[in-house]
Amino acid sequence: MARRPSIERVYQLDIRLERIEPPIWRRIVVSDQITLASLHHLLQVVMGWEHSHLHQFLVGTTRYGEPDPDYDDDIQSDQRVRLRDIAREKGASFRYEYDFSDGWMHLITIEKMWPRTDLHLVPRCIEGARACPPEDCGGIGGYENLLEALRDRRHPEHQELRAWAGKHFDPELFSVQAVNSALALLVALGVTS
Repeated sequence: MARRPSIERVYQLDIRLERIEPPIWRRIVVSDQITLASLHHLLQVVMGWEHSHLHQFLVGTTRYGEPDPDYDDDIQSDQRVRLRDIAREKGASFRYEYDFSDGWMHLITIEKMWPRTDLHLVPRCIEGARACPPEDCGGIGGYENLLEALRDRRHPEHQELRAWAGKHFDPELFSVQAVNSALALLVALGVTS
């Protein structure tokens, strides 16, 4: 008996950077057919990271990412694993870690799912809040120190850290439109399949 192809579904994902208050989060919709490797590229854009560090998905005790031949590691390739392979029901969650030295851990939860039709534009960001921390700022502790220095013009490191973060860095800024424009470029380049 031939196996029937499964119906493609849309997943609404809630992505939260852990241990940061007030929260930095995004809500996106994606196809359940997206590979974890493509989801990684999408998360880089949606969150505001720069794709300059290693990453991994943590699903139970299994780790998915880019295996490195220089390390004897148990990480499995994320190239052929689809989102639907690791999460099939509403409420399921898993973690995405970016930059192992800074340790940016994201909790990803499936909020909703429905059959995909031609009317569903994916991937797409629906909403979110707050800017992503700058790359290489030193993890959560470093980011908290950066924010403290940026808020206080009399802080001994204010000028240096303002120059390092960039004069336009605003921790409260987030634009759905900017994210969706960047996602459209990823789709055009074929990165999200």
